Amino acid sequence: MTAPRPLRTVVIVGVATVLGVAACTPARDVAGAPSTTEVVAASSSTALVAAPTTTGVPRPAWFSDVATSGSPFPGAKVDGLLTFRGNPTRSWHGGGPVPNAPVELWRYPQGGGLCGTSSEFGETSQWCGTGWTGQPAMWTASGAWSALGARTLVAFGAYDYGVHVLDAATGRAVVPTFRTGDLTKGSVSIDPDGYPLLYTGSRDGFLRMIALDRAEPTELWRFHAEDVQPTMWNDDWDASPLVTGGLLLLGGENSRFHAFRLQRGYGADGKVTAAATLLFHTAGWDDQLLAESGTPAMSIENSVALAGTTVYFSNSAGLVQGWDLAGLDDASGATGRTPERTFRFWMGDDQDASIVIDEQGFLYAAAEYERSTARATEVGQLVKLDPRRPDDPVVWSLPLRTGGVPSGVWATPALHRDLVIVTTNAGEVLGIDRASGAVRWQLDVAGPAWSSPVVVDGVLIQGDCGGTLRAWDLRDTRVAPPLLWSIRIGGCIESTPAVWDGRIVVGTRSGQVVAVGDR
Repeated sequence: MTAPRPLRTVVIVGVATVLGVAACTPARDVAGAPSTTEVVAASSSTALVAAPTTTGVPRPAWFSDVATSGSPFPGAKVDGLLTFRGNPTRSWHGGGPVPNAPVELWRYPQGGGLCGTSSEFGETSQWCGTGWTGQPAMWTASGAWSALGARTLVAFGAYDYGVHVLDAATGRAVVPTFRTGDLTKGSVSIDPDGYPLLYTGSRDGFLRMIALDRAEPTELWRFHAEDVQPTMWNDDWDASPLVTGGLLLLGGENSRFHAFRLQRGYGADGKVTAAATLLFHTAGWDDQLLAESGTPAMSIENSVALAGTTVYFSNSAGLVQGWDLAGLDDASGATGRTPERTFRFWMGDDQDASIVIDEQGFLYAAAEYERSTARATEVGQLVKLDPRRPDDPVVWSLPLRTGGVPSGVWATPALHRDLVIVTTNAGEVLGIDRASGAVRWQLDVAGPAWSSPVVVDGVLIQGDCGGTLRAWDLRDTRVAPPLLWSIRIGGCIESTPAVWDGRIVVGTRSGQVVAVGDR
């Protein structure tokens, strides 16, 4: 989805690395690169790796119980939609009530203008509004957040290089805009443990922690995508950071997965303090993928999902991976072995959609169809995978190639009862039987459709590239849902809507973020 920037990248062919870092300070902060404790060449075998034994390893604070799939962020001290798709399994979309007859409540900024310039394929152009994934965070202000003077807050990054925090009732900024050095394409995350911290990456190469309990937003920590090596592709951060149990987990367009330990607290002045130590990082590619994919695009743009102690992600070459982090040092003081890759499945083409995990631990992975590879044709663009069967994980798969090239899926699938709902680039919104993979019904919206489907209180909400937001009644999952309402807000809606406390907030490529709700 994003071009490489050759002057900033190091392309490594024929080597895969696994790096464990015990107490690493980023290279930009002190002289010297992070120390390497282990370098392992990936096997060229096509056999998949069996799950490791973790007997005797205590359950860490960041353990993700898949039984909480479809629920708000477990154990959070803040109520709201705190990260892309709401929780560690990327399976919760927000809270109601959902509006019954929505009208436009506000636009931010009123006159538009959330625009900035950025370079791609050597050409500089103007980008406006918010794009993929661009889901705002929305949460109820309590504890340290109460000082901002709003009952409900909404935060997002935009193409004007800004990170914005607004009063969700009025659309007015509650703190000045925090400026980065380039676009913000992904979805911001709010600290689930109640610290007034926002986590976001930018196209300027930096992942940041930003304090929001001061007169102006203040950067407390940052990490550059090239502070680890080797890297491939570029230095963007599109993923929504996952903050859980004292860890910060995410992949980057540097084509690496990163795990940090957070150090958070409050200073003598009562203001929040924060830093992070890199515990582990690993390449998102291996020798086999480089040989078989025929592409240097290895970036990790989706947001990692967590099941138990295993983190799942995929990359722009279509490699789905699971890494067991059991024993990784965390805030509770547990120590142990170096993380291991326990799952490997190749889909054959670019995967921007995040992996979604259901309450039984099954994975739902979606891919684009851009390179017309034999593997992508064989596997399809939507698969249900069982990671407990690493040698034969496919439960079912579906081809989703309407429209030829490009086609497939950019949006992250949604789970609702016995359905998985997926929106294709061509604008098909498909209700699929979770057990069998059979398509039960189809709706159609204006494409290219990259906005992820959202289900809250049995209502399906979908934005499209014609600038219309629609809602359907999902009470009967067996038949095509009836339309409840539609509202035109203008501009292509690439971003995923946020739903919380009676409001729906979403940005568009017109240069504004819009809130709708009942009067």
